[in-house]
Amino acid sequence: MTAPPGLPPRSLLYVPADNARFLARAAERSADWVILDLEDGVAPAARDGARAGLAQWLPRLAAVGTLAAVRIDSDPLRRNEDTRAAVAAGAVAVVVPKASAAGLAAVEAVIAGAAAGRPAPGIIGIVEDAAALGDLPAIAASPGLWGLMVGGEDMALSLGAEPLPEVLHLPRLLTHYAARARGLWSFGLMRSIADWSDRAALSEAAAAARRMGFDGATCVHPAAVPLLNAGFLPSPDEVAAARRVVEAAATRAGAFALDGRMVDAPVVARARRVLDRADRGT
Repeated sequence: MTAPPGLPPRSLLYVPADNARFLARAAERSADWVILDLEDGVAPAARDGARAGLAQWLPRLAAVGTLAAVRIDSDPLRRNEDTRAAVAAGAVAVVVPKASAAGLAAVEAVIAGAAAGRPAPGIIGIVEDAAALGDLPAIAASPGLWGLMVGGEDMALSLGAEPLPEVLHLPRLLTHYAARARGLWSFGLMRSIADWSDRAALSEAAAAARRMGFDGATCVHPAAVPLLNAGFLPSPDEVAAARRVVEAAATRAGAFALDGRMVDAPVVARARRVLDRADRGT
């Protein structure tokens, strides 16, 4: 598998792969990644046509510098056909719903056969049921995996619950921990992405997820994209504090005091990470 293309995306915008009007404007939305959806965003009767359309839309997005992934169907037969079409059309990644260790291995095998010497897309797994929560170490160990996320609506359904923040909190943290243990990207908010209309709440959720260590999040409406892009960047105050730490560390050895708190190696490393992330917004 190829290595991930640079920094992890802050915003991943789902676009139904059968909606020509939405696809034509996808590159204008400023999302770090666009995900062409062949699963829940497309009616079953339209999915074959949507799959065929990948050959048109993915090259068009690539031509203007937009990184585009494809969410494939969770049905095993359709999953394989969708994966082959995504690879042939040049998807940067294949997004796999209902992720399991066996399912990811099957997708990896299809990618290996379809890539035929060209750069192979990575895989983003969506953890969507209680059984997958019990198998997270095996899922995260999948060789082709770039990142993990939780599908909030399906996870809540599997748990017999509503997709409330308190319901999704632990599944998302467990998945986040499993991803980080393997050095993978981790995506998610501590709320459902279905409600994009509360802009203040969405901005707050993005900032909170960043502080917890998440890299970015998916969204289903372009209005959420700028909120995610900003929310997954450090604030000016955080940048200023990080710069003070890094500058002070350049002239001091070992642990030292700064602004009334102890600074040691992990604090300096975290400050450098803040500055690296902030550079993305400049």
